[in-house]
Amino acid sequence: MTSRAPVRLAASPRSAGVDDGTASTRPRDAVRASVDMNALALHLLCGTQRAALACTPFVGCGDSDAADGAATAAMRAAFSHVPGTGTVVIGEGEKDDAPMLYNGEQVGDGGAPDFDLAVDPLENTTACARDADGAITVVAAAPSGHLWGSSAAWYMDKLIVGRRARGVIDITRPLRENLERVARALDKPVRELHAVVLDKPRHGELVRSLYDFGVHVTLMPDGDVVGALHALLPDPDADLLLGIGGAPEGVITACAVRLLGGDMQAALEPQSDEERRRIREAGFQPGAPLTLDELVRSEECCFVATSVTPGRLLHGPEPTGEGWRTRTFLSTPLHPCLIVEAVHRHDEASTEPWEGDRA
Repeated sequence: MTSRAPVRLAASPRSAGVDDGTASTRPRDAVRASVDMNALALHLLCGTQRAALACTPFVGCGDSDAADGAATAAMRAAFSHVPGTGTVVIGEGEKDDAPMLYNGEQVGDGGAPDFDLAVDPLENTTACARDADGAITVVAAAPSGHLWGSSAAWYMDKLIVGRRARGVIDITRPLRENLERVARALDKPVRELHAVVLDKPRHGELVRSLYDFGVHVTLMPDGDVVGALHALLPDPDADLLLGIGGAPEGVITACAVRLLGGDMQAALEPQSDEERRRIREAGFQPGAPLTLDELVRSEECCFVATSVTPGRLLHGPEPTGEGWRTRTFLSTPLHPCLIVEAVHRHDEASTEPWEGDRA
């Protein structure tokens, strides 16, 4: 981690339903109605469940694109039943050149209320193709204008900690200093810290430094949303997540951080000259810090993630005598840490609204 200049936000907010490459920095001038995030999360839950079920024929079959396409189609169809008007402010499709819920796309029944979405119909497609730990279908939401979003940014450096280390991290400071701050907050030596890092070539120096400091490191091939949850849950098995991952995953995770009482700082970290050019043209400064309050500007938000493959946190869909059983991690202002287990009939690969599932 190196020193960074102060963040500079884009001058004008995005228009409703139009992706102009800038972030959503303030609420719309006239939000038609307030959003009940607890109720909205149940409707979004239908979308993540349907997307996870749509992936089941492709788990372990080596075709990540087919799984991603099936998940996207199922989620889009399910979201058409959601009450209100949701606008996708950031998603994975543009970065991965994959089937997508695209930036600026509107979902829902077209009525009130208005809300923002950050979405990944299939996070960690590689894990799905290989039947490995960590594939999920995931979405986060907040009132209109309250989620950071831009199609210009694909990659983001992240520093995430749980509740006990809230308020001590500073992404502009050196790695050693942040490790010492977190260790003090957790009342343990640095050598007993446990970090989660994506196993990518770009993190070679970071991982070597963590080893030099005596930190235990869990390397995940993909999926830093799930990686962050290991540090955020009430009984964590990690102390922090750090390193460069997807920008959409960063915004999605920020909602979980808000709801679970943790802390997060981030910075746009372009991985190509083309991405760097797009970021500057959109009015941002690569490397400038983004606080949790800038990533998600409201305590009223929600986070919903349904497991696609078996993992340490959740089991993937399992066949039952009646159909399929899914497991979802759901976080709302009313229920910050809720596991929803639901049984779906064989005919529930459809996209009917969330009513018939038995939690």
